[in-house]
Parts: sequence; C-alpha cells; structure tokens
Amino acid sequence: MNTYRPEGALISSAVNYEYLSSAEGLERAAERGIILEGMVTLCDHELNLRVDLPSGVAGIIPKSEALLSKEGNHAKDIAILTRVGKPVCFKIIGFDTDSYGRKRAILSRRAAQKECLDYYVSTLCPGDIIPARITHLENFGAFVDIGCGIISLLSIDCISVSRISHPSERLSVGDRINVIVKSIDEKGRIFVSLRELLGTWCENASLFSEGETVSGTVRGVESYGIFVELSPNLAGLAEYRDNVFSGQTAAVYIKSIIPEKMKIKLIIIDAQYTNTGTEPLKYFIDTESVTHLDRWIYSPKTAERVVESVFLANDYT
Repeated sequence: MNTYRPEGALISSAVNYEYLSSAEGLERAAERGIILEGMVTLCDHELNLRVDLPSGVAGIIPKSEALLSKEGNHAKDIAILTRVGKPVCFKIIGFDTDSYGRKRAILSRRAAQKECLDYYVSTLCPGDIIPARITHLENFGAFVDIGCGIISLLSIDCISVSRISHPSERLSVGDRINVIVKSIDEKGRIFVSLRELLGTWCENASLFSEGETVSGTVRGVESYGIFVELSPNLAGLAEYRDNVFSGQTAAVYIKSIIPEKMKIKLIIIDAQYTNTGTEPLKYFIDTESVTHLDRWIYSPKTAERVVESVFLANDYT
C-alpha cells in the first residue's frame, strides 16, 4: 500500500493532499496505516514537532515519535531540531484535543521509518539501483535519504570516477539522484555509490572527438601535467601551464583519445574561474527499467587494466 521514497517525494502528490485535506481523510489514513508527508513549521521547548495539515487540524509529532535512530540524546535532539522547515513522513497513530478543546492528530515519523526499514530497506542488496535525496555534505562524502528519512553514506570516492576535492563540486543539498547499493555492513547500514550510473570510459569518451575544443573543469595541477574533467566519469591530462588552478573552467583542445590506455591528451587553450554551479547528472543507465547490476566494467575491452565494480551479496545474517 505504501511507497517508500526519500522525504519530500510525496508532499505535493494528489493522494497526500486527499488524505490530509479533511478530518475524514485523516481518520481513513489512520485506519489504513498510510504514510503521508507534511511540512514541519515549529519545534517546541519539549522537542515536539508541529506539522501544519491542509485540513486545519494541528499535527503533532511527539519527541518520542520523531525518529527511529538510537543515537545519543544530543545527536537525537539535533536531528529533531533540524527537521523544522523541511518535509517529514509520518503515520497518524491517534487523535487528542489540546488545552482549548481543539482536535489534534498525533503523528509518528518513527512508525513510518520502521515500516520503511522492515519492508523496503531490509530487502535491498548490493547492486540494487534506488532513488535518493542529498541531505547534507561533508568533506568525506554526502549523506543521502534512501527512504522515509533513513540515511545512507555516499563516500566521496564513489561519487564519480573523476576525482573531486569536496562533494559540493558535484552535488547540492536537496538534489534528487539515483544511486546503487554498494555494500551492507553487519549492522545493516547501507552504503551507496553513484559513479556506476554515470557511464563507462567508452560511453563518456564517445561524446568527444579528436580535434574538438571543449569546456572542462580543472581538477588537479601537478608538475607533470594538469587533470581536466570533461565529464564526471572522464578526465584528460594536459601539459603543465602556469597560472592554471584547480576549480577553474578550461577551454581544452582534444589532441588524442587512446582507449587502450584510457587516456585523453589535451591542450589547455584558456582557463578562468566561472561560477557555473553543479551540472545536472547524466545517467547512462535507464533507471526506470534497470533496477539492479551484478557487475559494472568501466574500462574498455582493449584497455591494459580492468576497472570494475562487482556487487556481491553480504553474508551477514
């Protein structure tokens, strides 16, 4: 009956509005155990969350029902406070009246997360392709919501083949992306990857031709050359040039494309800083029809070395 998606995916849906727009709809949702979404507008001094509902009935998520996490109290308080101004999922677990005799709906985000964990997250296995939403960024990676506010880690080395110094160079908070389940540890924590969906070396290289001058992003400057990203999963090497710095946008001439060495030789024509923001991701896999991969081979068949990802089921019970 319920669809388990990252928080925010349901809030504008017709079904969500239908249940929340009347007292009768709230009653039906409570009886059927429907997972719904609303916007948190306030957190009171007791850390109860207020959710405004279209019906005019006040929605309250008590502190004890705010999240499934078993973290320490300090971390839990922060996790509750940061929900203000954001959409949350919930199930309606009851009704009461406030001190003025007005009806209130008692909501549980914890119950929605528990159901999502039991019926969706626990069924995932390495290689599954799933939707996710970026919740926050750190130097070491991005945290993503994989369903009902349940968080997974997308480490920086799994964001793309082309190296970046910080996830913000590729992603922004709030982005809705697709990821692949990389591994699941003995505690049931899920780790995800993105780079396998962004194309192989050949798929990316086919977008370019020798003799073209194209735009790229400088990702690294070394004494032996300058690495320029042409796409998230493809970078080339240009000869060293003074006054070129990481983060600049560069116009580069494609001198040669060598599949067996997975190399693209470039000449930098010009480089300067531009504020273009993060580019939309281009997926080379139809995530509507392809929902699982057992293996992904990045390198060309003629390449001297093999770069691949193999997704194996974990033996944890």
